Amino acid sequence: MLHSIHQRYGEKLRATDGEIGHVRDFYFDDSNWTVRYLVADTGGWLTGRMVLISPHGLGHLYPEGKVLLVNLTRQQIEESPSIEEHKPVSRQQEEDYHRHYGYEYYAESMPLWGLGGYPVLVPPPKESEAKQHAVDSHLRSTRAVAGYQVEANDGVVGEVIDFLIDARTWVIRALVVQCGHWYAGKKVVIYMENVSGLDHNKSRVYVDSTKHAFAEASEHAPASPA
Repeated sequence: MLHSIHQRYGEKLRATDGEIGHVRDFYFDDSNWTVRYLVADTGGWLTGRMVLISPHGLGHLYPEGKVLLVNLTRQQIEESPSIEEHKPVSRQQEEDYHRHYGYEYYAESMPLWGLGGYPVLVPPPKESEAKQHAVDSHLRSTRAVAGYQVEANDGVVGEVIDFLIDARTWVIRALVVQCGHWYAGKKVVIYMENVSGLDHNKSRVYVDSTKHAFAEASEHAPASPA
């Protein structure tokens, strides 16, 4: 089942010993469209700090849920590294995060979290490799990418407004595109196999399709509120 990421924003987060805030954002690997972290806004509890939570520490996504369970304690989260909103997460920040929770490193060449819901794991990189790739990160904010223009083979057709995620693997399976006024502003689902590229400098997503195909596409029916 696919879930709307946009509808998850604001969902309450509950640790094993109490509430910790709400869902602010998701960080995905733009090389394989896999969500690597949820960004938690801790509100007044930690003076508005933003912290990362890996799917390692999360329960399943439920369509009717208003609370997302986190398999961590408030103390673990309080002592975790914080991040700056919308800025790409560096390799060093990821290493600090994994070290804090005792998680192993995931293989960036393996896009899926696996049949058991966990990433493929590899040993930590050698020190020389870590320095070489210290800022080489593919992690991006879903909030930041929402609003990117979507360009078909023959021109711009609209902009990204949502992401549809597989609740089991945490892989983004499709984008929801708000088409321009020439298409009566309708919303169209584009599956990732039709996405050919992503340019952060130009804030643009490239799709292997045509304007005519978007004009003929059926309107996306949003999921009913939980």
